[in-house]
Amino acid sequence: MNLSSSSKSPGSIGNAHEAAHRDPAVVIFGFWVFMMSDLIFFGVVFAIYITMVGATAGGPGPKELFDFGSLFAQTMLLLTSSLTVGIATVTMRHERSRASFLFWVVITLLLGIGFLTLELYDFSEMASKGGVPSRSGYLSAFFGLVPLHGLHVTFGCLWMLVLIAQVFTMGMGQVVKLRFLRLALFWHFLDLIWIGIFSIVYFGGWVYG
Repeated sequence: MNLSSSSKSPGSIGNAHEAAHRDPAVVIFGFWVFMMSDLIFFGVVFAIYITMVGATAGGPGPKELFDFGSLFAQTMLLLTSSLTVGIATVTMRHERSRASFLFWVVITLLLGIGFLTLELYDFSEMASKGGVPSRSGYLSAFFGLVPLHGLHVTFGCLWMLVLIAQVFTMGMGQVVKLRFLRLALFWHFLDLIWIGIFSIVYFGGWVYG
């Protein structure tokens, strides 16, 4: 009797599948490294913004430019999208139907598009009030930070569109599941960045600007 074989649990991966277990872990770890480097980049841009608060050069400041009704709606859309992408992750892990998984991914995509629509509208309203990057150091720093987050959300939405197409063409295989797990991590990361933007840029700018 082979004691080493009998001691393994029925669900054990075993040495024969060690590479199959290791490769996804390496991929996810590499993606964490990417997000940490992105976090450092955002940290630098946040620091630049903080040094420019109040440097309006006589131009409009936060109290004249920000619409907190719209900002609240944007926050709710993005936080809700974090919930829906989490539900999609649970659906995938428990191997529910493909239709159920795609439903929650599409809802997340629509919430992301809604967020971007409101953000672009706010930018256009700011521009109509003279809030353009060339007006002051403050506005240059603002437009160096906030649209950077919006660009990441745009990339996330495009990623979802590609993933939806891959589910239809490739099925729910390991490759697609790993890509979605990275997308979900990325999306949660964007929500955390937005909380920082709302707290420091919008609320903090309104209080101290």
